Amino acid sequence: MADGVTLAIVGATGAVGQEMLKVLAERDFKIKELICLADPREEGTPIEFKGETFTVKGADKEAFKKADLALFAVGTDVSRQLAPLAVENNCVVIDNSYAFRLDEDVPLVVPEVNAEDVSMHRGIISNPNCSTIIMVVAINPIHQVSRLKRVVVSTYQAVSGAGKAGLDELDQHIRAHMAGEMPKLQVFKYPIAFNVIPHIDEFVDDDYTREEMKMVWETRKIMHVPDLRVSATAVRVPVYRSHSEAIHLETEGPLSVEKVKEILSKAPGVVVQDDPVNNLYPMPLYTSHKDEVYVGRIRRDISVENGIVMWVAADQIRKGAATNAVQIAEIVVDRNLY
Repeated sequence: MADGVTLAIVGATGAVGQEMLKVLAERDFKIKELICLADPREEGTPIEFKGETFTVKGADKEAFKKADLALFAVGTDVSRQLAPLAVENNCVVIDNSYAFRLDEDVPLVVPEVNAEDVSMHRGIISNPNCSTIIMVVAINPIHQVSRLKRVVVSTYQAVSGAGKAGLDELDQHIRAHMAGEMPKLQVFKYPIAFNVIPHIDEFVDDDYTREEMKMVWETRKIMHVPDLRVSATAVRVPVYRSHSEAIHLETEGPLSVEKVKEILSKAPGVVVQDDPVNNLYPMPLYTSHKDEVYVGRIRRDISVENGIVMWVAADQIRKGAATNAVQIAEIVVDRNLY
């Protein structure tokens, strides 16, 4: 539509919902009418967008009757409840939760990797896990040149991945540590200040966590490689924002480090930041509030034939959530898929 779409933001008061609004404004996404939705208990909350004030309404079936498109920034249970109601009203849903990611008839999309999958939607498109998004943006360009045989990844995940409560808990734990007091454990299993915790989400089969298995299942689906061998270790670190990942790749054919750098330097959404002589490499402090995936420390894996190691950092609230969802929305609108 030349004059824009009627867009609903579900979870508009939350961290990701707020970031979605910021990204929509930055990218000048054409909106005819904006509908801000949240928990009914937050009804009446004012939201600022492009110099205008919008009033939050409670999210229910009626709210989707006018919307062409809805960005969901809520938990899995809420998405499972509300997304089908939106679809019933011919509103296309882009969902940030885990609710539909592995459903066969729901595309799981990272635009730099599998934008063409958007056209296969039946009303719902899923936004992948933040760590998965960051990783596939970095590894898919390599896969396109020499097929990946194996991926081993360790994530270093910021506390903001656990929402505002995670940020508040890091603050509280720092203060408690400095005062010699016992920290209150609400979000994390152990003190997060001055510590790392190798446990995110629930433990499932073979003592992997669900967060780790999301990276296995989702990477295979996004890249259309159902037999890709992936192993992940997910670690929470005392960083406020932006996830980092150490990624070990094994390719079918040999690739020089110089070739990998050349591939990644031309890849959409990737910034190569690799100059060890001058101590230049990606770090979460400097990748926060940016949309690109930064890649550095690119080197040969000396433990395996045809192996490459890289270090990646990216803002998991932006590219790992809000920006990726808005990019999907742009595809839906540009291709008239709503």
